[in-house]
Amino acid sequence: MGGRWRGTALTPLGRGDDKARLRPTADRVRESLFNMLASRGNPVTDARVLDLFAGTGALGLEALSRGASHAVFVDDGRKAQNLIRANIARLRADAAARVLSTDATRLPPTVDAPCDLVFLDPPYGRGMGARALQSALDGGWIAAEALMVWEEREEQAPPPGFVLVTARRWGDTTVTMLARA
Repeated sequence: MGGRWRGTALTPLGRGDDKARLRPTADRVRESLFNMLASRGNPVTDARVLDLFAGTGALGLEALSRGASHAVFVDDGRKAQNLIRANIARLRADAAARVLSTDATRLPPTVDAPCDLVFLDPPYGRGMGARALQSALDGGWIAAEALMVWEEREEQAPPPGFVLVTARRWGDTTVTMLARA
């Protein structure tokens, strides 16, 4: 973890649930991803963050650590929800974080302000990222000037209504940054 919680370890996965298929973003990829964001004028500062397929919550919590104002963590897995809540408690980030226990591809309409920064780390190769983005758009979750950061095995072509900003590869992970068109 970087930022104000630098050096704080997140809750370990443990043996866990094989069905959860949690695949946390590697520290090296997470650091590079945030450096990539910083090179774009640091859109993290004061951002409202939407962390879709949040898993452990590492991306959204990293954003909070680096100055985001609020983060919503979306995951429908029980193991993931428990890890996210444990990590929020560990960092004492309750006031700036909310866990939404739902399928990221079926988001309800938001009652909050739209988010400026969206992280997507869907299960690889299952086409869930584009569906989650569309669900977030339909529900009013994504601000007009928002950036989307999408982790997948391969570079993701922008879905309708989005444009490619940049894409980088680290090991078996490709990070594609998108903006609304």
